[in-house]
Amino acid sequence: MDKKTAEKLYDTCYMQVYSYVMTLAKDQHKAQEITQETFFKAMTTKQTFRGESECYSWLCAIAKNLFIDSTRKASRYQDEPDETLADSDTDIEQSITDSETSFRIHMLLHEMEDPYKEVFELRVFGELSFTQIGAIFRKTENWARVTYHRARLKLKERMSSNEI
Repeated sequence: MDKKTAEKLYDTCYMQVYSYVMTLAKDQHKAQEITQETFFKAMTTKQTFRGESECYSWLCAIAKNLFIDSTRKASRYQDEPDETLADSDTDIEQSITDSETSFRIHMLLHEMEDPYKEVFELRVFGELSFTQIGAIFRKTENWARVTYHRARLKLKERMSSNEI
């Protein structure tokens, strides 16, 4: 890939890829690192973009594989992930209630089976369109819509059974 093409690809897709990686990593620094590695790998590997899908989908596939690899490596070296502290400017009781509810919802999401979990996270946290989600999974836009709808129903069902 020549320098001009690489710069154009980086300028047009960086924020979208970064947003996607944030839905996976849920950590700003890790997401930045993986996004940078994604573009580096895309620009330096012998395997090039074949044009069978959008550039964005190709980059997200690379990013997803890098995220999985980094998660595997990290699980070998540490027992528990770091916990972030609540912002001291907010009301403590409110932040505890919000963080507990949020934690319970994330636990329910974590227990949800794939592809429902990932499609829901991409749509809600990654703010991706159904077309983009379908492209990531190499499925249709309609498949992404149906999968997202089913994920919402499953989550609502689990929330009501767990009284959240």
